[in-house]
Amino acid sequence: MTNIAMWSGPRNISTAMMYSFANRADCVAWDEPFYGAYMKETGLVHPMREDILRGCETDWEQVERRCVSVAEKPIFYQKHMTHHMLAHFDRKFIRTLTNAFLIRSPEKVLASYAKKHDEVSLHAIGFVEQAEIFDEVAQRLGHAPPVLEADLHLANPRESLIKLCGALAVPFDEAMLQWPQGPKSCDGVWASHWYSAAWKSTGFEKSATQEIALDGALLKVADEARPYYDKLKAFAL
Repeated sequence: MTNIAMWSGPRNISTAMMYSFANRADCVAWDEPFYGAYMKETGLVHPMREDILRGCETDWEQVERRCVSVAEKPIFYQKHMTHHMLAHFDRKFIRTLTNAFLIRSPEKVLASYAKKHDEVSLHAIGFVEQAEIFDEVAQRLGHAPPVLEADLHLANPRESLIKLCGALAVPFDEAMLQWPQGPKSCDGVWASHWYSAAWKSTGFEKSATQEIALDGALLKVADEARPYYDKLKAFAL
């Protein structure tokens, strides 16, 4: 039994990565385990807030217990958003998981994020929390845990997944490269609002190469996030 926690910020390829693992016959996936607890604790108003609070576990301690529990299949893949891990949540449970980190350049994250949200902050994109969790895991292991950089992964998904699976001590499965279109059983209750593009996908698609121009406010956040991204990118597979 391997409980895999993939730590990512928003507007990354985290949903595609979840679909990749969920398409394995030996894997069950969980979409953003702490979203309900995050919404309850912060009081933030997000799209489908009431549906999320009704449909998700909102007790963060209960979520942690499930994260370390035995699932019905050998691999239990958890798609975690780093900014959901609020300061008062106990992170000790992370020590018992097999952890990996999914990163994307702050410019691309922010360009995508700004299309969906009017206000953007450093916390909202999770770079600080991701670096904190990375440091905690690396200190416990005595070496860096696996890191996937989104653009590097999309340039050669098969090779990237082979390396990732090796680092996670699970066998690579060709089924991870393609999945059917449409909603998935692992989708969170918010999927109808956020996953329209993901539902059209059948595999990993190369990212656009056009230059990204950010305005003053977004550029400031990107500059703040850059050191955290660069730190983890140095360990990218």
